[in-house]
Amino acid sequence: MDGGSRESTIRSTASAPRPSEQELVDRYTEIARLAGALAHEIKNPLSTIGLNLELLAEDFANSDVPRDRRALAKIAVVQRESQRLLALLDDFLKFTRAQAQRLEPADLNTEVDQILEFFRHKAAESRIEIIRYFDPNLPSVQLDREAFHGALLNLVLNAQQAMPDGGQLVVRTQSLGDDVRLELIDTGTGIDAATLPKIFDAFYSTKAGGSGLGLPTAHKIIEAQGGKITVESEVGRGTKFTIHLPKLTALPAPDPAAP
Repeated sequence: MDGGSRESTIRSTASAPRPSEQELVDRYTEIARLAGALAHEIKNPLSTIGLNLELLAEDFANSDVPRDRRALAKIAVVQRESQRLLALLDDFLKFTRAQAQRLEPADLNTEVDQILEFFRHKAAESRIEIIRYFDPNLPSVQLDREAFHGALLNLVLNAQQAMPDGGQLVVRTQSLGDDVRLELIDTGTGIDAATLPKIFDAFYSTKAGGSGLGLPTAHKIIEAQGGKITVESEVGRGTKFTIHLPKLTALPAPDPAAP
């Protein structure tokens, strides 16, 4: 290729239009929609496989023939892996749907208290003391309650898993500037410096059998509600997740003199 042709190629490449931000969002939305549809299509035959494995296991359950017992053990392995795949698909579908939000005014203290009440028995079994510091004058926020409950429960269960020998979970709400903040502070094992930047990456997990989608889904849900989530941690001391949500802006009072 001569110099002129090469220059022409460079000019052509440099002048290629870049996709706009909206085009990138549209592409992502379409990919997420297709991925969700594919996950649904995979779930249907996988559920059928699981049902037939269950029936097959019943056929071998009462046999004392060594060959049948070996077959039953192999069926159990396939059943376990099928259930794991179904759980992964369920987590993936939650991840792809995390952008769809129906926001409405909400009292953050009330929503958080509902999740803590739901978690109360499990906390007692795990020897976890829940300590509440709720700001009684907290401004309202906008939430998709169902999605927010799912995200918050994921964070609470994550804290529980970080405290296998028990501990404390401090839950605090406060108003700072334009933010309403929710802090969840555990006294667990903490997250090391190498792992911390990756915890919101999809499919990244340090837990055996984990899907790696729990925290990324919570992250997407909070962002879709106009907020953000940050994390601080120290190995051996614990972890603090902070959810920042914008205050609900009050509408101006109507002008009585207006027509």
